Amino acid sequence: MKPKIDSTKFGSITIDGSDIEHDVLIRLSGEIKKRKKKLSKAVYGTSHTISLEEAEYIFEKGAERLIIGSGHNGNVKLSKEASEYFKKEEIQIDLSPTPEAIRHWNKAKGSTIGLFHVTC
Repeated sequence: MKPKIDSTKFGSITIDGSDIEHDVLIRLSGEIKKRKKKLSKAVYGTSHTISLEEAEYIFEKGAERLIIGSGHNGNVKLSKEASEYFKKEEIQIDLSPTPEAIRHWNKAKGSTIGLFHVTC
């Protein structure tokens, strides 16, 4: 079951009534996990560029869509390698600022994964 995202403010996201103060990855099962930012930070020195290694961690077989909340200022982007990886896996990417991405998430149908950056 897909959890409902209630809201976000700089530094946190509220999912099914629970405030979470870190970036999150929502799996196909609905499981909410802490984002493994270090996978990208090790390559780029920042978590604002999603690396191939993090993309491989995010991806799940059977996923048709990935909604990425790119932060309140829209600073998160995919690296060229991550973008090519998702294209090869035939997963649709929706990347938008986190408040907008939340609206997409709550309306999403089908096999969808979510990654939400809660700061810049």
